[in-house]
Amino acid sequence: MIKSHSISVLVNDQPGVLQRVSGLFGRRGFNIESITVGQSEEKGLSRMVIVTQGDDKTLEQIEKQLYKLIDVIKVVDLSAKPMVARELALIKVKAEPTERPEIMGLVETFRAAVVDIGTHSLMVQVVGDTEKIDAMIELLSPYGIKELARTGVTAMTRGNA
Repeated sequence: MIKSHSISVLVNDQPGVLQRVSGLFGRRGFNIESITVGQSEEKGLSRMVIVTQGDDKTLEQIEKQLYKLIDVIKVVDLSAKPMVARELALIKVKAEPTERPEIMGLVETFRAAVVDIGTHSLMVQVVGDTEKIDAMIELLSPYGIKELARTGVTAMTRGNA
């Protein structure tokens, strides 16, 4: 059964590691839906969170291939355990003064924030799971989205694990 997998990959913080990991996915025909990379809790190591689609066999193949890369330290399927996943989006939406109260109502409902106001636009920041971001975009679309930037998913397992 094909499903979405969030994979945490702990890697050495070296030039070219991101390219080698993404290249591995491309060569094997695996699609990366989302990838985030940043510092980890350990100096000299970065954590990548990669979201991809596939069945359990595909995931197993991805894990085996990742471990073949010299700079990969640890691979964890976050989806196999309870996890917290978040994404951030900045959405610049057309907003004439008469439409702003309506847009502000949406922003409040989603616990989002207006982070910039222009003469004919608002920039909204929204943080949450992918479904929340998608819903916010869908509701703002009728006003006219001028620009959109999404970070991609970052995630961790819940609790003491």
